[in-house]
Amino acid sequence: MTRITRNFLYLCTRYADYYQGNKYCIGHCGGRTIGRLHCQCDGRKLREDMNNKTLTIRVGKNTLSFSMIDNANGQQPIVYEPYVVKSGISMAANLREAFKTSDLLAEEHRRARVMVDSKVLMVPVEQFQEGNASTLYHHSFPKSEQQSIVYNVLPDLNAVAIFSVNKDLMTVINDHYADVRPIHLMAPVWRYLHQRSFTGHRSKLYGYFHDRQLDIFSFQQHRFKFCNAFDTSRAHDSLYFLLYVWKQLNLQPQHDEMHIVGDIPDRDWLTQELRKYLQKAYVINPTAEFNRAPATQIQGMPFDLMTLFTKGR
Repeated sequence: MTRITRNFLYLCTRYADYYQGNKYCIGHCGGRTIGRLHCQCDGRKLREDMNNKTLTIRVGKNTLSFSMIDNANGQQPIVYEPYVVKSGISMAANLREAFKTSDLLAEEHRRARVMVDSKVLMVPVEQFQEGNASTLYHHSFPKSEQQSIVYNVLPDLNAVAIFSVNKDLMTVINDHYADVRPIHLMAPVWRYLHQRSFTGHRSKLYGYFHDRQLDIFSFQQHRFKFCNAFDTSRAHDSLYFLLYVWKQLNLQPQHDEMHIVGDIPDRDWLTQELRKYLQKAYVINPTAEFNRAPATQIQGMPFDLMTLFTKGR
């Protein structure tokens, strides 16, 4: 876990505050460096890092892919290479095998950004204490003892997302790259859809389908109003989860909005069923949403990666 101390502070031009005696970066600082620490909070800095040949490794529950920006290729400036995961062996073992066969991994990179799909403990930023992060996470998810605990500060949402990364997987990655930065797979999606939620005056509920999972979340006053994930690959189960959360949040069927995106199971049926109960249920089309950005033209690229490359972290 990256340590942030009084001796080496993150300098922010928009937001900075003291929490439990330490200064944490919670804003968009343009990536300035003080001492040995480098701020990672700004989406613009993320895109600058990518232009310096930062490899992105996306680790889903049963999927693995590698991608990076290639400015030398004018027709397709993003290289995306999915890897066929072998069942019966760990993700760390799959990654070791990938280093032997992948063209993208064979290239020389100094930096690696690891997008991880793991369980999240969301903590309000004013209550976050770095020293307690591992204890809180292991208490919330008892089967995570063999995991490395890391976190991402979400400045726009006044929250800290604590999550885990497999230790063996991190060992493999650290053996190949000098600068490794884990981020949660959902971080760019949360950030972008939070900004999107300011469009109009209606409350919005979002559902993102990926990796046989449904993430449901909503925002209110620059904070999460709801954030949870459900294991499902079936349209009927997804319909139940979406409508149950809608009812739990007391959203209005005639007024408020639901937006779903991603690898939606039986999309036409699910959309039709949602519209039986909600007047404003929509499917987000990434190509139109991002104005035909290069990432949207890559077949098979998940929405979280599209958002990362198009809008930054």
